[in-house]
Amino acid sequence: MSATITLFTPAQAETVWVVRDRIRFMGEVPGTDLAIVEVEVPPGSGTPPHRHASPEVFRVLTGEMTFGLFEPGPPREVSAGAGAVVTVPPNVPHNYRNAGSVTATMLVVVDRSMAAFFRDLGRQEVPAGGPPAEAEIAAVLAACARHGITLLPGAPR
Repeated sequence: MSATITLFTPAQAETVWVVRDRIRFMGEVPGTDLAIVEVEVPPGSGTPPHRHASPEVFRVLTGEMTFGLFEPGPPREVSAGAGAVVTVPPNVPHNYRNAGSVTATMLVVVDRSMAAFFRDLGRQEVPAGGPPAEAEIAAVLAACARHGITLLPGAPR
């Protein structure tokens, strides 16, 4: 059995913008359906509450992220600073947002279906600042429908 060790740098990474977040595809785990993405989240950016069949593991590299957890019981939020790891099992409702004043960076382990969602929704152009435009929200909703991601009731539409 021959195996090859690879080195992948951010400069080599395919990069897209998903609404305001920059996504870098940092590689895949050989022999699995897992992919590694780096996500840069500017202040005020994040995701609406949602759920999907794929698990996720987030490691905050810089800054601080707030994760919303919507498991049975009252919703709660947890803050995760640099070095923290947040694991979200399949179909567990959650979201994240950067409530801080500096860009936060996370390394995220996702399955290939979530990487496909990012590629589908992602754009090459650097987005304008400020809240998402109606067209961006419509694109998110359409991509969620195509990829089996369900927004929670009351999530922004």
